[in-house]
Amino acid sequence: MTALALQDVLPEMAPVPASIAEETPLIVAHDVNVSYGDKQALFDICLDIPEKQVTSLIGPSGCGKTTFLRCLNRMNDLIGICRVSGDITIGGKDIYDPDVDVVALRAQVGMVFQKPNPFPKSIFENVAYGPRINGLAKSKAELKDIVEHSLTQAGLIDEVHDRLDDQGTSLSGGQQQRLCIARTIAVQPKVILMDEPCSALDPIATARIEELIDTLCEKYTIIIVTHSMQQAARVSQQTAFFHLGHLVEYGTTETIFMTPTDERTESYITGRIG
Repeated sequence: MTALALQDVLPEMAPVPASIAEETPLIVAHDVNVSYGDKQALFDICLDIPEKQVTSLIGPSGCGKTTFLRCLNRMNDLIGICRVSGDITIGGKDIYDPDVDVVALRAQVGMVFQKPNPFPKSIFENVAYGPRINGLAKSKAELKDIVEHSLTQAGLIDEVHDRLDDQGTSLSGGQQQRLCIARTIAVQPKVILMDEPCSALDPIATARIEELIDTLCEKYTIIIVTHSMQQAARVSQQTAFFHLGHLVEYGTTETIFMTPTDERTESYITGRIG
């Protein structure tokens, strides 16, 4: 298929910073293999992820996208039969070093899940929980500032400023997801992982989340798993295509969508496989 035909499929692209090729990656994955018992899920994944940009992980269901995402904050540690090998560094530090504090790592590498999962607490307490247990606020006034700032960054403050004592679960689905994003950024992470964050949302709520991603990448490194080719094209500067546990192709989103080098990538983007 020609580049023009691919452009017809995905006409809207996120802008790519001019200095993208010159930047030192924040996250470096080298020869990452993951197995669940006897079943190998990822094979020799090598991926360099730049700082303060959005990287999309795309590919058919079961291809290893979420498994790789969960490697970046060691969520796979919670699965007893899961084994991870290889090297992953964030900011030059080996996150699988035995001396790494996994709780602190997960604060620095926050995660937003497919289905909004606010705590059964007030809107205020949902956002305040992380800063409180991590000792980020020295006073109630400072904690209040952190909560309000986080809700502002998540684009939610105007909708909830007069109802912070209401339950987080009382919000709409899209608002709940933005609350979860506010909860994530309240602990000042370096990286935000998003696993299909819009799959349970309607188109209007999805657009709000995408606008938010575009704003947040000015401060945070964002890695998003998505099945939507249009979404990947709209929000990300880099895209990685996974297939059957292998990283098939990785590069700028424009390159992956417009001039892919592997036939499997082109077939997935144009809907012939998936």
